[in-house]
Formats: sequence, structure tokens, C-alpha cells
Amino acid sequence: MSYFKPQSAGLRPTLVLLAGLIFLLSLAPALAQVASDQNQPLPQIVITPTLIPTPESEVASSITVITSDEMQAKQERTVPDALADVPGLNVVQTGGPGGTTSVYIRGANANQTKVYVDGIDVSDPSSPDGSFDFGQLLTSGIDRIEILRGPQSGLYGSSAIGGVINIITKAGDGPPHAYGILEGGSFGTFNQSAGVSGSISRFSYSFNFAHFSSQDTDVTPAYLIPPGRPLNPDQYDNRSLSLKLGAQITDNFDVGLVTHYIQSKLFSTSDDILGPEALQSINGNSELFTRGFGHLVLFDGRLDQTLGIAYTDYNRSYLDPNPASDDFDLYNGDRVKIDYQGNLTVLPGEVATLGAQYERDEIDDPDSLSGGVVSPGFSAGVTDDAVFGQLQSSIGQRFFNSANVRFDHNDQFGNAVTYREAPAILFPETGTKLKASLGTGFNAPSLEELYDNFPPFFFANPNLQPETSIGYDAGFEQSLLAGKASFGATYFHNNIHNLIEIVTNSAFVGTYANVDEATTEGAETFVALHPWEPLTLRADYTYTYAEDDTMDEPLLRRPRNKASLSGIWQVTSAAQLSATVIYVGSWFDNNRDFTNLTPIPVSGYVLVNLAASYDLGHGFSVFGRIDNALNVQYQDPLGFQRPGLGVFGGLRYAFDAPVKSP
Repeated sequence: MSYFKPQSAGLRPTLVLLAGLIFLLSLAPALAQVASDQNQPLPQIVITPTLIPTPESEVASSITVITSDEMQAKQERTVPDALADVPGLNVVQTGGPGGTTSVYIRGANANQTKVYVDGIDVSDPSSPDGSFDFGQLLTSGIDRIEILRGPQSGLYGSSAIGGVINIITKAGDGPPHAYGILEGGSFGTFNQSAGVSGSISRFSYSFNFAHFSSQDTDVTPAYLIPPGRPLNPDQYDNRSLSLKLGAQITDNFDVGLVTHYIQSKLFSTSDDILGPEALQSINGNSELFTRGFGHLVLFDGRLDQTLGIAYTDYNRSYLDPNPASDDFDLYNGDRVKIDYQGNLTVLPGEVATLGAQYERDEIDDPDSLSGGVVSPGFSAGVTDDAVFGQLQSSIGQRFFNSANVRFDHNDQFGNAVTYREAPAILFPETGTKLKASLGTGFNAPSLEELYDNFPPFFFANPNLQPETSIGYDAGFEQSLLAGKASFGATYFHNNIHNLIEIVTNSAFVGTYANVDEATTEGAETFVALHPWEPLTLRADYTYTYAEDDTMDEPLLRRPRNKASLSGIWQVTSAAQLSATVIYVGSWFDNNRDFTNLTPIPVSGYVLVNLAASYDLGHGFSVFGRIDNALNVQYQDPLGFQRPGLGVFGGLRYAFDAPVKSP
């Protein structure tokens, strides 16, 4: 049965793009005059699209950058909150803070997004499908988040079918800087964070600590509660530490170390055969990400090399104390990764990048208890070796291109070759950029899918092959009034093959198999205005069509329409206001326990978030915000109620040591 696949489904985003191009061409003479009369501002530098710091104006890939200033202005305390209004991206969180959070980029599955924190692959080897839970990440200490959309396996390997999210924390530089924040408000919220950073001679340092606590968040819809059972609000506690150190050993050689540690606990409501249970389950979580590296520059800067070694460790626990369930499970996963990257400037405007990686993922799950029955644990591991190359070109400051190819050898399924080509043409006279890209991606099966058996009812499949994709996009960006205004549109299309699904035979014995195909396509459009220095406005609209081609059904949790409008206004030198409006259109979902076989239509919602701050002087400032100001009651995903109206406020202190005269 087809749910929403009109004949023109693929035409709508194409028509949006063509209309934008026609409009752009009709304005070309006027745009040339405007551009020639005024100087353009310096472009933003991005790293994720090419692994090399590059002006965003020279990049063909679709990328969004969220800065620490924006997160501070909007008072976003968690990474899911910061990602909520990003175009081409849908964030789904099971309830309030700490709930499992999935991110879908351009309609791809949640486990098809690669996630890095300071160069560390932070996906969980012990999760059932290898996906990353964004719900445990706080924004404290983050300098910027780069969201790269489209297949990126040519540089990043497995899991980069939908795109890459790269989180970069703050580094120390200059005189000591210290800050502290206290915040309280709705849902029993009490948060604290503090940090210090700076540099001394050839040594730099940055340290951040954050404690997030939310003790009274209603998550379970009341109509689902069986008679006689209580309605228990979620409770969440998170303590996060981050450390970034650097040392300039010689003028051309430096070393560094980054470490992130997260410890959290979530009290939430699980389900039995009747519905939400009477006693809360306890989800314990500890995550350690660390990486050390050496950086060497040779031949007057023409050869730039980095060698790093990273370690990722997850330890999760789950306890369901209800007598009918009596569940206790432990999940342990770790990763060791060694990476090398060398950037060689072959000619002016021509940079060749060569890279090599070794990665070993392991899972070690002890015996578990379910309903009084002990199930044996299991241990497994997989190794992936990879090499990749890239040529980044710039011709006449008008034509830019990035071409890469990567070879992965996985000791479980064999070899995978992926690539990406991304050209862009810049017309400085009119501030116009035309861009396009073509790339492939793959997603390796998880260790649980390969090896975790539950006889006699379910068996893993060690013969699984990776999911694969080929995708392309094309669009334009137009800058006006010396960068004070810009707009653009991008059409995207992605075909995904060999999707891994659960299949059941006639004896009701289940396993995993490569049986599914999917198509996602759509358009991303934006308008950005900076009419005068104190005010910044931006509007985004994304149209996404995502369908399971095998079942001829919509992919779950991918809204067809999404729009956002945000503004930051520095009213005076002391006062700042921020407002964000997010519209998420209707989508299809499954019921809370995934027992329904037919996709269920879910209505969309509108969120309004407001924030304000005032500088009191002497390093002190007060702030307050209202989340979900319209008190919209909505579920996303279905069966998990999202927080209603929330009011928060607090105090911030910042100290900057005076700069000493030379």
C-alpha cells in the first residue's frame, strides 16, 4: 500500500530549485551592481567537508555551523536542543532530557550519521544498530558544531550515508578566562557549569565541568497508563567533564590531548504487556572519549601531518525492577582507532590529502537477567583498515573542487570503496555560488546484528553485508548587500540499498537480513538577514520525501515539511534577546512498543522558544528563557510526551585576566 507517493513527489523540490535559479538569473545585473559597490565580509572557515580548514564560500557541500555564541544567546543546554532548528535534519527524543535521541539527516536512518567529538568517533559499538545517542551531550564547553549533509563515506567511512556531525570544543588561548553558571527552573531543573582556559608560553589548556539535573518531567501520556498504576515523571542527572591540552614542542611540532567523560542516570518508565509499568527503570551510563595526537609541519608548511590515537569506551546498565519484568542488563563497548592524515600543497591552490586508519571495535556483554531467566552474554569484535585520498583544487578563486576516494577492508564483510566529487563555482562580482556534489556511502552492520543470538527465537546474522547508498545534490547560494543578506536552495536525492531489517520465518524465528531499499529526496532553502550589526535573522525550510521502496511505505519519523525562524538582537551593549520558532510537519510513526505493523500518521507541531540576558557589569550577567512558550502538547516520537511550557533563569559570571604589556 502506498501512503503518500503522488506522481509529482520528485518534481516539487526540483521546481523549487529551478524557480530559485530563474529568479537569481533575472536579478544578475542588479546583483553585480550591489556586489561591486560594497566589500564582502570575510567568509567563515569550516573543517568537516574536506578535513582541511576551508572558507565556507569555497565548499560545495551543504553545511550548517552552530557557534558557541549562538548557543549561549539561545541558552541551549543540550546538543539535541542546539540541533533542533538545523535544516535537513530531524531530532527525535524519547521524552525529556536524557531520553534516547536520534538524528535523521535528509531522511537517512539514525545510525547512518557519523558523529565526531574533537576528532573522536563517538558512536557506541554496543548499541543494537551502532547509532549514537545525542541525549547525553551537553553544550557546555563546545566551541562549534558543524553539520555536513549528504553521503560522506569517501572521507569518513562507515555510517556517513546521511552526513556527518562534528563537535569541536573550546581550546585555550591567551590570558586565563574562567566562567561559572547557575540555573534553575521548571521540571525540577538545577544546572551548574564552570570552566577555565588559557595558555602559558607554549602550553594551552581548557577545562570544563557541567552538571545537568531535571527531576520532574512528565513523559508518559496519561491515556496509556493502565488502571491502578501511577504516572511517574522522568528524572535525569548528568555530569560531564572535558579537558583539552596542547603543547608547542618546537616551532613546527606540537602535541595535544582531549578527554571527555560523561556519567548520567535516567529514571524512566518502561512497558510490559499491559503498558507503562508501575516502577521506574534505571538507565546508567558512562562514556569516555579520549585522543592524543602529534602534529608536524615540514617543508615551509607544504606538508602538514597529524598522527592520532583515540579510545572510546561505553558502559551502560539497565534495571527494570518490576516483578513481571525483572530485567538487568549490562552493555560494554569500546573502540581503539589510529589515524594518520597528511596534507601536501602540490601547487598553489592544489592540496592533496592522504590518510590511513586502523579501527578495532569490541563488545563484551555479561550475562543478563530477564524474568528470572539468565541469558548468556557474548563477546565479539571487528577490525576495519582504511586508506583514503583527496585532491582539493582552487582555480582563479572562482572554481573550487574536492574529489576523494576511500578503500575500507573490514575483516567481517570484506571491502568497500566509496567516493565523493563536490565542485563549486563562485562569481565574486555578483556574490553567487553554484554548487553540486555526488557521493557514495556505506554503513557496516553492528556487532549485535552480526553476533548477538537469543535462541530459540532470534539469531544474529554473521553474513550481513553493509548498507550502501549513492546520492547527489545541486543548488545555489546568493549573497547581497555586502553579506548583509543571503538566500539559497539545494535539491538532494539519495538511493539507499541493502538496508538491514528483522525478518521472521514461518516458525516465528527471527533474524537480520539485507532486504530493504529506500529513496529520500527533497529541498533545503534559506534566507539570512543581517540588516544592521545588532540584529541577525534566519529562516529555513526543508521538504523531505522518504519512502521504503520495498514495502512502498513512508519511512518513520521523517516529517515531510520542516521550517524554522530564528533571530538574535543585541538591543543594547548589555541587553540581548533571542527568539526561535520551529515548525515540524506531520509524519508517520509506530506505537510506543512497536507492535503496530501499519505506520500511524502523527500531527505536526509548532515550538516557540524565547531567551534574554542582561550584563550587570563586573563579569556578572543574568539570564532567563521560556521553552515551548505556547505550551504545545505533542509527542515525538509517538508515545513519548515532550516537555510543555518551561521557564528557566540564572546567573553567569565570567572572568578575563588582563593582558600584560610586552
